[in-house]
Amino acid sequence: MAERLARGGEILAPGDGSDPVQFIDVRDLAEWTIRVAEERTTGVFNASGPARPITMDQMLAGIAQGIHVHPNLIWAPTTFLQENKVSHWGDMPVWIPGQGETFGFHRRDIGRAIAAGLTYRPLPLTAADTLAWLRTLPGERRAKLRAGLTPERETALLATLLA
Repeated sequence: MAERLARGGEILAPGDGSDPVQFIDVRDLAEWTIRVAEERTTGVFNASGPARPITMDQMLAGIAQGIHVHPNLIWAPTTFLQENKVSHWGDMPVWIPGQGETFGFHRRDIGRAIAAGLTYRPLPLTAADTLAWLRTLPGERRAKLRAGLTPERETALLATLLA
């Protein structure tokens, strides 16, 4: 998402911004996993984040802050995305509709993991570091990212939405 926001222009954003999101920086997850293994902590944990609930709009704002951009988000209603076969998570990374059969997906209780020491670096830092890492990859590798809409499909969807 950081790379898409960095490209600028009109950006197709899922829903109306109010859907909850949960995600974790893999570095936070790895550090915590090693720590609980070393401490021989056992149990079942939902190891996601961030520590406090946030919405898609807040997540995109945190990413934008980290990469120093002011994105022009065009919010697309969930029904529009579904009608146009835009898949949650794959075509729209991190996003899962916050209603219907996916209502609870981004509402997992992460309290046990936090109590067991899971901590989170700030979202703007994760975004900046992720974009910096992506920019180290060869162009052909960056062009083949597995998540997100192609620029052509995003342009076509925006044209349909704004027509």
